[in-house]
Amino acid sequence: KMSEVIKTATRDAYGKALVELGNTDAKILVLDADLAAATKTGMFKKEHPEKFIDCGIAEGNMMGVAAGLASAGYTVFASSFAMFAAGRAFEQVRNSVGYPKLNVKIGATHGGISVGEDGATHQCCEDFALMRTIPGMIVASPADDIEAKAMVRAAYDHYGPVYMRFGRAAVPVINDETNYTFEFGKGIVMKDGTDVTIIAGKAFIGAFHGYSLPLRMAQRHRVAEAHALHDHVHLVITVGQKSADIQRKIDFARGFYGQIFHNFSLSKKNAALAAQRFCFT
Repeated sequence: KMSEVIKTATRDAYGKALVELGNTDAKILVLDADLAAATKTGMFKKEHPEKFIDCGIAEGNMMGVAAGLASAGYTVFASSFAMFAAGRAFEQVRNSVGYPKLNVKIGATHGGISVGEDGATHQCCEDFALMRTIPGMIVASPADDIEAKAMVRAAYDHYGPVYMRFGRAAVPVINDETNYTFEFGKGIVMKDGTDVTIIAGKAFIGAFHGYSLPLRMAQRHRVAEAHALHDHVHLVITVGQKSADIQRKIDFARGFYGQIFHNFSLSKKNAALAAQRFCFT
């Protein structure tokens, strides 16, 4: 039942993961732009104050500081809201972090429209597009708490720039920590089906959990025996927004040609193209 599903915000997982990394690595530094309570880097600050730097409300400067520290051999996590980390500081991320391919991990919280009451100025949907244009930048967004922790660890293990988007709101925990394995750019099949493939990431999964949304979609479009749709929906989630598992999408598109795929009727000829253009990634 949905009421029994555990929910937690991925930004909380970010803070917890940073604390764990700080416990074992003396050369990890966390930077923030006067938003530690909201980005949850305050957890790290409390446990490792000597490794935390508050750069103030100056995201561009923070990225410059992060680049300098990374060039000195530190692993740096620079954190702010997505609107400011990717938007306001884009030039510094592009030129100071991306161009020299420095070991800076950008923890961008409050991404997407889920910030709701924070207002339209903070509802950043452009960050994926911006960060994807930077050569060598890994772009990823986790679906739940477990994936978020694993993603932070994977970003830490990867040498080079990584952009991570975390959400403000609590979302259902859908993965099992005991058997979950994280890999950048690989989709995870949550359920097999025969007629429809839904490819989604991050906040969409909360809506798809339990397949209540596909059921409502079926009812809205007057699909006969809508309740049976549960057995025909193929649900896949993606993590790496830039290095997404395109081949998996192409395979699914070929397998489901002629069906409705993200609201488009496909011919076999166009299935592979649609898999790359029209999926939620």
